[in-house]
Amino acid sequence: MKTMTALEAKNRFGEFLDAMQREPVLVTKNKRPVGVMLSMEDAARTLVPDIFFDKEEGYDEWFKQTVTNTMTALREGRSELIDHDMVMARAAEKLRKLGERE
Repeated sequence: MKTMTALEAKNRFGEFLDAMQREPVLVTKNKRPVGVMLSMEDAARTLVPDIFFDKEEGYDEWFKQTVTNTMTALREGRSELIDHDMVMARAAEKLRKLGERE
């Protein structure tokens, strides 16, 4: 686990965010641990969502059905997987077009 002081995290915030995407980052202040920064992906594999996010009644059933429907659509060829970079490129293009309209 990478360790950064609170001052380093503040002064090099971009690096801090990049580091926590790769692994959890322990943040210290006055040489004592004060917190840990995790990526959302890492946090999802912990109890963090259960502790901090209230699920609406029926959420688990809805989620299971949504995943099942998506997997069925993929198997039947009614949907396709799109690479993350392609999704980001499409989003950037839409934002660029919105910016041109203003």
